[in-house]
Amino acid sequence: MVTSELVRILALSVAVLASSAQAEVRFGFGRVPSAEEIAGWNIDIDRDGRKLPPGHGSVVQGRALFEAQCASCHGPRGEGGIGDRLAGGQGSLATPQPVKTVGSFWPYAPTLFDYIHRAMPMNAPQSLTPDEVYAVVGYVLNLNGLVPDDAVMDAETLRAVRMPNRDGFVPDPRPDIR
Repeated sequence: MVTSELVRILALSVAVLASSAQAEVRFGFGRVPSAEEIAGWNIDIDRDGRKLPPGHGSVVQGRALFEAQCASCHGPRGEGGIGDRLAGGQGSLATPQPVKTVGSFWPYAPTLFDYIHRAMPMNAPQSLTPDEVYAVVGYVLNLNGLVPDDAVMDAETLRAVRMPNRDGFVPDPRPDIR
């Protein structure tokens, strides 16, 4: 999984390369990316949900979208198939056979939005609107018992979801390079 930190480093690298490329053309090919092109890559959502877009989606809407866009890989109830299992596994991480799912392993709900928005569906990444992503996220969280059937997800409600494994990760002791 590509983390928001990795995307941030990539964006910084592109910006540094772009600024050095503006000073001189060293290799005689390519071009300097525009600010709009660089901004197009800066779409990550961090664990705190900063930069979550406006919009909203309900669990009910998410169920229909999941059936149409996700179930062929992840199974009708997120049980897995050719794609990863998304639901269940709570309490299994400390066992000899941990089941890593959204509900058992992921520490922050906004990163689920980030991943679905950037990478899913696999055959058409970034094709879902923010409203559709909020709805699918709501349904996946509902499959894991983390939000009720009548939940409507938006930036505020998504940031408020406390994932069961939130405290299961330790901070990286290395210095922050921002």
